[in-house]
Amino acid sequence: MNCKIHIHLLNELYSQELANEKYGGKESADNLRYEWEDELEITTTVLKVLEKENSTYTLSGYDENDALFSYDIEQMHLFEIHSEDSPMLYVGASKCIIDHCSLSIDDTNYTIRIYLKDYEPMANPIPGIFIASKSFPKALIR
Repeated sequence: MNCKIHIHLLNELYSQELANEKYGGKESADNLRYEWEDELEITTTVLKVLEKENSTYTLSGYDENDALFSYDIEQMHLFEIHSEDSPMLYVGASKCIIDHCSLSIDDTNYTIRIYLKDYEPMANPIPGIFIASKSFPKALIR
């Protein structure tokens, strides 16, 4: 099956009332529903997707001195994606920056939708992972 991930940063200033009143219920150039939208697609055959609402994500890699680092980020809402020819991967965000999210499944597709709050500072260290600034490892901030 295919898997598409849609990530939206909500615009805190969006007004559905204004959209209804002046634009037939649709957003306009001065009243955008989202500040940005991103779409990711898994290109290998996806076997299953598991939603984990209160999980820990391990952020790991190498720093500028080629020293290995690893930090556990708690309170994450993650989607665990299992593919046929690739290692397991995660998409998701800190629970405190998620407005809402969903996982839908039909005959040929998994679709993940994540809606992020725009008033919470966050970092995006790798595609598909968003960590609240207050949860981001201080040792990695320079």
